[in-house]
Amino acid sequence: MSCGLPRSDENARALYETERSVSPAPWHVVSLRASSAAFTPLKGTRRLAREPTSVAIRRRTLSRAASWARLSRRVLRRLRIENLVLIREADLPFGPGLHAVTGETGAGKTIFAQAIGLLLGARADASSVGSDASEAYVEAELDVPDGFFDEEDVAALAELRPEGEPGLVLARRVFGDGRTRAYAWGRAVAREDVAAAAERLIAMSGQFEQRRLARPAFQLDVLDAFCGGEQLERRRAAAAAWRELLATRRRYDELTRDADAVVAREAELELLVEGTEGLAPGEEEELRVRRERVLHLAELGSAASFAVGAIAPEEGEGAASLAAQAERALAALEQLAPELAASATELREVALRLREVGSDLHRFLASLESDPAELDEVEGRLERITDLKRRFDSASLEELLERAARARAELDAAAAGHDPVTAAAEEVAAGEARVGALASGLRAARRREAERFAEAVSSELQTLGMGEGEFLVALREREPGPTGSDEASFVVRPNPGLPFAPVAETASGGELSRIALALAAVAGGETLVFDEIDAGIGGVTAHAVAAALRRLAERAQVLTITHLPQIASVADRHFRVEKVPGDPTHTRIEELDDALRRDELERMLGGQEFLTSLKES
Repeated sequence: MSCGLPRSDENARALYETERSVSPAPWHVVSLRASSAAFTPLKGTRRLAREPTSVAIRRRTLSRAASWARLSRRVLRRLRIENLVLIREADLPFGPGLHAVTGETGAGKTIFAQAIGLLLGARADASSVGSDASEAYVEAELDVPDGFFDEEDVAALAELRPEGEPGLVLARRVFGDGRTRAYAWGRAVAREDVAAAAERLIAMSGQFEQRRLARPAFQLDVLDAFCGGEQLERRRAAAAAWRELLATRRRYDELTRDADAVVAREAELELLVEGTEGLAPGEEEELRVRRERVLHLAELGSAASFAVGAIAPEEGEGAASLAAQAERALAALEQLAPELAASATELREVALRLREVGSDLHRFLASLESDPAELDEVEGRLERITDLKRRFDSASLEELLERAARARAELDAAAAGHDPVTAAAEEVAAGEARVGALASGLRAARRREAERFAEAVSSELQTLGMGEGEFLVALREREPGPTGSDEASFVVRPNPGLPFAPVAETASGGELSRIALALAAVAGGETLVFDEIDAGIGGVTAHAVAAALRRLAERAQVLTITHLPQIASVADRHFRVEKVPGDPTHTRIEELDDALRRDELERMLGGQEFLTSLKES
């Protein structure tokens, strides 16, 4: 990949000459035009053909995105809304795929978006509370990807996570006087912490998408997701190395500050070594399995006892003895009716297998006789591991044990007369070298894939009615951190003649939503919520947007609030928002079955009278 701008691209050059004059490191930019018209290629690029290239890019993108674990799973499981503006109560289940939310203008579709917005950190006031209520409440149950709670943005919530809880429950409450509260798993937390966690899992168009797209960290996330699974593994390794480097620097600072710090440091090391004594890699998972087994001991014993009684009871007849009796009855008749020999043989095998199963079940029942104190022992050991991981800032038991091994080595070295300050300085140097090496690997992959990424985004923009747009990917070096030492920036020019601008500053909300859709289609995402994606479009472009949403929904969860039947008709699940007359009037959200869905699509197309007039004309 080339590291400069095309000479013909003066607008982009001017934009980044300004950056260069104030930045410590230059930007490395890739430029691609979304249309099939000519563009000035960088070294090694090729002209963007309309159809064949688009198909090839899409296939390549699918294979890359499939490696990103969070794309293959549902994220938002359930959304509960109570007394939010006109919605009295809604309990909405979501699954994988594409979800459409439709309804008449003014029915309250924006309240659905407002509910999700509250979880993303939107401010609220007394007007958010329904007229007959004292408070409004929004709660979301979410799946999370592996390693989610190790990320810095959610560190505050990770400490509150209930033991064994695989998912995340976030909520906002709005009181009648305009005050709000935020919750995670029912425990009060800062609104900013809920928003940070929600933004990691839910991407919403409009002001929230604009906020996300303005963050260089998010743009780097998108580019790394496109790079594939190996890049994400590098990021995890880089984050772990960065945490260890920070801990090493703290140790060095403590040792060089005063003598008391040396004593405190040795005490901390001894506590780590003693606390992990007897722990082994993989033990935490084994303890969780044991705990589940003990918790369900009665259930397991009841089911196994019933099965033993049916197959091979200690007294009386079971399936095994009955099968043996049937086999003996047929065996006595084999000379008179040879055709029964096969049945007798099968019964003999069945009886033998049933006796074996009965023996296995008897052994299983015997193994369930556990010490009543076993649960206390298991939970106590799990609590010990959790406390140690929290105290010594370790994401896993294995990382904790690695730190304990280094602590033991440091104590041994101190006992042998080695200078702890020198040893700490050497550890800092080694940590910085490791962080630098991992950052170099991340940078190489980003520069290698940035051109393909820009090409793929441009191809998607072409299909979404922005065929004349141009897309730039820029990278520059920055100070090292948990994601390496790069900063990414995406800039676009939606139409020829316009200046390049950061994606978050594009003027049109509809264009911003389509750019977000193109990025998601190329690199994937979490739960994607589109509120303005069909603004100002129709006809062929509407079909193209529907097709893009359908493709994206094959590997990510997508929610779209739409007035277009082209989009609603391809959804996996369809929700309708409608006003219910009364005193006061309120809004209802319900999932539609096939018959109601046909009625709603008919309404969106203009109603039966309109369709009939079209047929007659």
